[in-house]
Amino acid sequence: MTEGLREFSVALAEMARDLAAQASVQATLERIVAHAVDLVEGCDEAGILLLHPDRTLETPAATSDLVRESDRSQSELGEGPCFSALVDREPVYRISDIGTCDQRWPRFGPRARDLGLGSMLGFLLYTEERELGALNLYSTRPDVFTEHSEVVGWLLASHAAVLYATARTEAQLQTAISTRQLIGEAVGITMERYKVPADQAFDLLRTLSQNRNIKLREVAERITTTGELT
Repeated sequence: MTEGLREFSVALAEMARDLAAQASVQATLERIVAHAVDLVEGCDEAGILLLHPDRTLETPAATSDLVRESDRSQSELGEGPCFSALVDREPVYRISDIGTCDQRWPRFGPRARDLGLGSMLGFLLYTEERELGALNLYSTRPDVFTEHSEVVGWLLASHAAVLYATARTEAQLQTAISTRQLIGEAVGITMERYKVPADQAFDLLRTLSQNRNIKLREVAERITTTGELT
């Protein structure tokens, strides 16, 4: 193993440990983009991009406002390399020179140059079970990202996707457990207040949720806070 490969392997292992140690999904995303800047040669800025069903974009984590502005522009215009990568599900994309991308993205190209972007490199974040979004890397200089950058970025993105998915699953599980406990408390309060069995108390909560068009968890929160079904 060469010295460079050894150093990268150590850095990748340290990244994996760091991501696994984060306490929230948001913290995990923020550490992913920070590691991208540190590990991928030529990368000045990085961001995580999500595509919603209405085709709007969200940037939950970014290393600078430059990344957010680029993503905002692509969302407004409905075009751009990050947007296309998510829509077309391109596992990897590389734009060597933003100045040459006008033909494919005629409105985004000039705006990207105005922002000071030179080149871009991106990777889908996905596991076998789901697509999670995209990791996008930026440089203010053209012709910076190489095949080596792609390999390093792909390895980073592959590790990051698994740890991001794990963080999301854990967060969803914690939310589900918390919701179940909250509803249980609300059912207990309702049973005591109205002298009804558990199934009837739960039906009261569900009916209130449906009639007011609010989530059952919100109903439970109000009951546990006020003690009233109001």
